[in-house]
Amino acid sequence: IDMASPNMNLRDPVMYRILKTPHYRQGTRWNVYPMYDWAHGLEDSIEKVTHSLCSLEFEDHRPLYDWFLGQLGLYHPQQIEFARLNLTYTVMSKRKLLQLVEDGLVDGWDDPRMPTLSGMRRRGYTPEAIRAFCEKIGVAKRESTVDVALLEYCIREDLNRRAPRAMAVLNPLKVVIDNYPENSAEEMVAVNNPEDPSMGTRKVPFSRVLYIERDDFMEDPPKKFYRLAPGREVRLRYAYFITCTSVVKDEKTGDIIELHCTYDPATRGGDAPDGRKVKATLHWVSGNHALEAEVRLYNHLFTRQNPSDAEEGEDFKSYISPDSLRILSSCKLEPCLASAVPGDRYQFERVGYFCVDSKYSTGRKLVFNRTVTLKDEWAKITNKQVPGQ
Repeated sequence: IDMASPNMNLRDPVMYRILKTPHYRQGTRWNVYPMYDWAHGLEDSIEKVTHSLCSLEFEDHRPLYDWFLGQLGLYHPQQIEFARLNLTYTVMSKRKLLQLVEDGLVDGWDDPRMPTLSGMRRRGYTPEAIRAFCEKIGVAKRESTVDVALLEYCIREDLNRRAPRAMAVLNPLKVVIDNYPENSAEEMVAVNNPEDPSMGTRKVPFSRVLYIERDDFMEDPPKKFYRLAPGREVRLRYAYFITCTSVVKDEKTGDIIELHCTYDPATRGGDAPDGRKVKATLHWVSGNHALEAEVRLYNHLFTRQNPSDAEEGEDFKSYISPDSLRILSSCKLEPCLASAVPGDRYQFERVGYFCVDSKYSTGRKLVFNRTVTLKDEWAKITNKQVPGQ
């Protein structure tokens, strides 16, 4: 076209190639194959594309795109370039994602750790949250990396409004209420979503044997630990005040296997008639009514913020985090979750947001994937300022 052009693409572009290898469908009937710059412009024109959106590396191809369509005298779409979206602790290159899949380092293209739509859907991301994220970051002409905490913030904000609440104990510790009648049970009223009163309430069974999170008890607590400890009173959410009276340990290992407590019947619903206060509220499930489920805790796939920026002699795959997936079995869930179906999203109170897995969850075995934690790293980064405001 112009051998003096400073743009290499406008000097002597290769528009097609001749390949005399039999085609898997056409055989030897055809041996001329268009190159990118031929196919791009012509296909856009034939399909009546209005705006052809490309990433920045194709900016130098735009003059050839314009020249080619101008020479043919065809309908001429407009090519516009934008910077690629890069996220911390993530790779976005299709070539690198393919390596992860082919090497068996992830559970396919829909692995919840993958930045694919199928992976995000399986993890529990909502379309509304993804669109909100895209609106916040906008379209840029300069390459940059967006903190994945902003994406998690958008997910958390959306699910806070739409996800019903439930109680789930991921690392259960047995609690026996000694002064509660044996073989008795009652129902407590729990709010489904305090952000949306129209979602109503649900009934949660309460009985003599309960499960709480193991992390919610310490035998010898430090000063700022306000949860359950020997002799300390705490509130069970939607239920009663309880006080720990004794601890049962495994004779061989010394591990705590059971707590014995007493409850105050006058505190039903979580408030004391005499006005006394407690400093902690714990979630729980009834031992006689709990469902068992598998819970998968997903974290960042890579240990490095920019895994593509590998050091000399290393591969991006060497930065894969061994803690990117942790599978917990025998978790205890409240019985309302028995009706959960793949794709349903919930907030497990005090734990995080979770989604019923669409690949492995069945009627016989419930599997939940953690979508995002309740901990808001983005708010810390921005000193609790909402991004975009």
